[in-house]
Amino acid sequence: MSGLNEPQDNGPARAKVRLLPRRNAPRVPLRQRVRSAQLQRGVYLIPSLFTTGNLICGFFSIISTFNGAYLRAAVFIILAHLMDCLDGYVARLTKTTSQFGVELDSLADLVSFGVAPAILAYYWALVPWSTWGWMAACLFVVCGALRLARFNVQARTVEKTHFVGLPIPAAAEMIAATVVMYYYLHGEAAGNKPLILLVVIYLLAGLMVSNIQYSSFKYFSLKKRHPIWILISAILSIKVTILYPEVVFFTAFVLYTLSGPLLWFLNAYKRRRGKRGELADALP
Repeated sequence: MSGLNEPQDNGPARAKVRLLPRRNAPRVPLRQRVRSAQLQRGVYLIPSLFTTGNLICGFFSIISTFNGAYLRAAVFIILAHLMDCLDGYVARLTKTTSQFGVELDSLADLVSFGVAPAILAYYWALVPWSTWGWMAACLFVVCGALRLARFNVQARTVEKTHFVGLPIPAAAEMIAATVVMYYYLHGEAAGNKPLILLVVIYLLAGLMVSNIQYSSFKYFSLKKRHPIWILISAILSIKVTILYPEVVFFTAFVLYTLSGPLLWFLNAYKRRRGKRGELADALP
């Protein structure tokens, strides 16, 4: 009967389970944690300086417009575009592209190529058109913001050889080139601006949010070999630009703005002609 007082063997002892405290903060994805860690280490200085210069030029363009110096405001938009081109070129050359630079560049572009040219166009030419005038300027800013947002979303899915819609710097340069050409032809003595300028602002706004493709010259390599006629054309273009900078500047952006719709109509005509040929071959 001694076994009655002995402890009974209930099998292997149960392991104690310790419950961990529940997380209150949401779990941060690894990609966001890497980006925040990179941002804490610092930002790339040279591309950010060019982007900031772009933003400063856009701000001084707005101030010049309020002071009535419309030609100076157009020149500041041109300088902002130059800073924007150098920003991207330096970032690709030095391999210092970052998400911070992309976001800062978009904000600077909205000010320099969206708000600044819209204010310039309104005070320079759209005030006499009352409601239609401020609606055109407002639509330009809204379409420019939509164009930038769509570009950021499609940056990794769309081919780098072309843009979808008219780039917002090109639309802003079209307005600046029009102002420069107007003063070059001494049009300030005419007083009222023609109706075509109001129509141009609406067309530029529509082209920015359209699906028309425009050529991209970002990845034009200067290190590769090119035909000799390209060098001769470049030399002639430089000479003509030195002689007539306003005319060349205006003509270049007019041709680029019209290149998208013209190529779209040409491709649509080729597709329609190809379908007609297929139908003709299918008929007995």
